[in-house]
Amino acid sequence: MSSNSRAEDARRREEMAAAALRNESIAAQVQVDEFVATAKSRGLTPEPLRAQLMDGTRVKSDQVGWYLNKARTLAIAPDGRFFQLLTTGGRLARFTGVKLSPSPPPLVIGRGGRDGETGDLKDFLARALDDYTQ
Repeated sequence: MSSNSRAEDARRREEMAAAALRNESIAAQVQVDEFVATAKSRGLTPEPLRAQLMDGTRVKSDQVGWYLNKARTLAIAPDGRFFQLLTTGGRLARFTGVKLSPSPPPLVIGRGGRDGETGDLKDFLARALDDYTQ
């Protein structure tokens, strides 16, 4: 097998993996959008989101939404954006807060992780609706 064909195979595998991630995010976004519609129909008020710095410090952010997990490291904004709330930040972040960037939602939370909550996105969304309704 020549190095050109190995490189081509690697490129093809990379493209297929990227397409699979895009398709997963599209399917996950449907679930997120249903969550947002249900939350709004139930009159659930989004709250100011706090991010967690790598040193464990909680800081304010520029977003509001609903937390999805007990650790409060995942959230959904009222417009359906998905946020991972673990972030970097310097000493000033404690005073100024952080600006969050959304990321594509996964169908499985914590896939491959060993230190935290893992499971299907739909289960996290259902628990969040229950938690905010009570």
